[in-house]
Amino acid sequence: MTERLFRFNDGAAYERMMGTWSRLAGEVFLNWLAPRPGLRWIDIGCGNGAFTELLVDRCAPVEVQAIDPSEPQLAYARARPAARLAQFRQGDAMALPLPSAAVMALVIFFVPNPAKGVAEMARVVRPGGIVAAYAWDMFDGGFPLDSFRVEMRSMGITLPLPPSADASRVEALQDLWADEGLEEIETRVITVQRTFADFDDFWTTSMGASVGQTVATMAPGDVEQLKMRMRARLPTDAAGHITYEAHANAIKGRLPR
Repeated sequence: MTERLFRFNDGAAYERMMGTWSRLAGEVFLNWLAPRPGLRWIDIGCGNGAFTELLVDRCAPVEVQAIDPSEPQLAYARARPAARLAQFRQGDAMALPLPSAAVMALVIFFVPNPAKGVAEMARVVRPGGIVAAYAWDMFDGGFPLDSFRVEMRSMGITLPLPPSADASRVEALQDLWADEGLEEIETRVITVQRTFADFDDFWTTSMGASVGQTVATMAPGDVEQLKMRMRARLPTDAAGHITYEAHANAIKGRLPR
């Protein structure tokens, strides 16, 4: 059941929810990385290509290999303008194909063995190359859908965590990078905000992520109760707009030269 909840196969639905959040955090992340142009990148767990497109547009790469296990997500990604340079192909983070700078955008907590995933990133990167990632802080209210998790818990309903949620902690990320002998390790918190037109916009958009799969299994009465709780919880301005904040832990390091 948990595996099904974290299998993202609808690129358009994912774009409405997490694609937008990914770009908001990704902009800050790339500003922080400040990579030189002309790198060869691997974007691990690229999903529908939202972050990959930022790499192509912002970083002047000579090559981007973008890999993901979901063919439907990749089909969406291949329709993006980024496909003029990026190569989207099916794969996973356990067997990376080519040496390059390596990044995981909102992925490391989905990797069954985060240590092996980081080891693979370090293995493929050239000496002096960048190994970097960012992940929603799953234990300190950073996840964009954390309000759903809190309200569902109050109703006795569990919204499953990603399989390697502990890897989202900044201390865990530091240990993973240090254990691989990476140097110049730095971390930061990325905080972003997103505004929704109204509650219906927030609710409908949120159903495109894993929370929607859980809500689909709930009794109609429980769904209405959850909506009532969420309406009461979320702040709205005079026009009914909802501005929601999320934060991610980011890390970067370099392979020794």
